[in-house]
Amino acid sequence: MRTYNMHEAKTHLSRLVREAVDGDPFIIARSGKPMVKVVAVEAPEPEATRRTGFMVGRIAVPDDFDVVGCREIEALFESGR
Repeated sequence: MRTYNMHEAKTHLSRLVREAVDGDPFIIARSGKPMVKVVAVEAPEPEATRRTGFMVGRIAVPDDFDVVGCREIEALFESGR
């Protein structure tokens, strides 16, 4: 396992983290003394946030849903408010 001093690790942190994620962990040392070991985190894949069709059969949308309240909205605009 490779060891990098603090200054070198700060200078090349993006590359080193990318390599750790790819399976090549490393150690960061201060004054030659190992301080931390950097390894990739084993995280589960996040679940999809959108679930298409999850409300099928539970709600009903009227055919004229896009015109509901049109007269009231028009009246508000025409009244000058």
